[in-house]
Amino acid sequence: MPVPASTAIRSWRTPAVLLVTGCLIAVLTYGPRSSLGLFLTPLSTTNGWGRDVFATALAIQVLLWGAGQPFAGAIADRFGVTRVLGVGVILYAIGLAMMAHTSSPSMLYLTAGLFLGLGLSGCSFSMVIAAFGKLMPERWRTLSFGIGTAAGSFGQFLFSPLAVALIGTTGWQNTLMIFAGVVLLVVPLSMVLATPRADSVSVAGAVPAQTLKQALKEALSHRSYLLLVLGYFTCGFQLQFITIHMPSYLLDRGLPAEVGGWTIAAIGLFNAIGSAFSGWLAGRVPKRFILSAIYASRALVIFIFISTPVTPFSAIVFGAVMGFLWLSTVAPTNGIIVVMFGTRWLATLAGFTFFSHQFGGFLGVLLGGIVFERTGSYDAIWWLSIAFGLLSALINLPIVEKPVPRPQAATATA
Repeated sequence: MPVPASTAIRSWRTPAVLLVTGCLIAVLTYGPRSSLGLFLTPLSTTNGWGRDVFATALAIQVLLWGAGQPFAGAIADRFGVTRVLGVGVILYAIGLAMMAHTSSPSMLYLTAGLFLGLGLSGCSFSMVIAAFGKLMPERWRTLSFGIGTAAGSFGQFLFSPLAVALIGTTGWQNTLMIFAGVVLLVVPLSMVLATPRADSVSVAGAVPAQTLKQALKEALSHRSYLLLVLGYFTCGFQLQFITIHMPSYLLDRGLPAEVGGWTIAAIGLFNAIGSAFSGWLAGRVPKRFILSAIYASRALVIFIFISTPVTPFSAIVFGAVMGFLWLSTVAPTNGIIVVMFGTRWLATLAGFTFFSHQFGGFLGVLLGGIVFERTGSYDAIWWLSIAFGLLSALINLPIVEKPVPRPQAATATA
């Protein structure tokens, strides 16, 4: 049987210790990844590639990150989070180091695409949130989701200007090698977030634990869960397109590279505020209303940005406002999953939700590169982002935030 959070946390692993450690992991894993858009121009220029090559590699990464998340989540749910974090961060570091020496599109697809994608599926902040869901007392849970997400955003704030500075002084190859070394710090930190092994074997007089097969069948036949998954597609599409293509979009408008770095940094800084606020708010108002408001607000912000002249000031203001809405979807999304299904298979069910997010991100990154190469403009993708935002605002409204009804005695199978 799963160990209750109150007994899973050893005396020294207080909620505060878990929170600080999880936040450090989120900073170190999300920070380097969020700055990859800053490598698009120097890497493409060095190798004489169009933007579609880099965009394809990052699109592969985003898709594999999402596709690997349910499997990584299932392993973490059954065997504990630490193993998954360790393997994931080693693949992540290998991908960054090999990416520094890539000289062909196929090599870029292998390093920035395959290795980084699979690595991130095991060590991104989604795994930290899964650990929080299992280890934190209930009163800390939703807030920790928001703060953990905020920490990843703070990593974006730290690493974006750092990447600009390092690329300018040591070159993009050395910067990637430095980042590869930094992410390996996650290996020892992951020991603190060790979660108990889950067991589907029932004990005398107890209700049999739900198996993975039963959990998936239950979730994938639940209308509200499917709406949540569908709405999360938009989040990935908007975020990944902006993360990867915004620095080059601003360069196209005649702005210096530093503006792109500070715009991404502003997204990260204000995302930390927005994610923490969203985690706090999700414990007080219906989470579906929060999600609907976020998606509608993003559509409005993007419309205003592309409808007005682009200046350093407007770019950074856009980054700040968009940042407040950036990953503020994470806490209410995972909170709804916990309300409906509990924490037993949280990493797995959140992983399927995240796959929808990453499939949207895959299309956002890939279409951004393809559309720009064919039209010389990102306009079509900006308008598509607005349309998706409005649709997701409507999709989330009918979600029912109640625990699913379950038979009190169902036969569990291994």
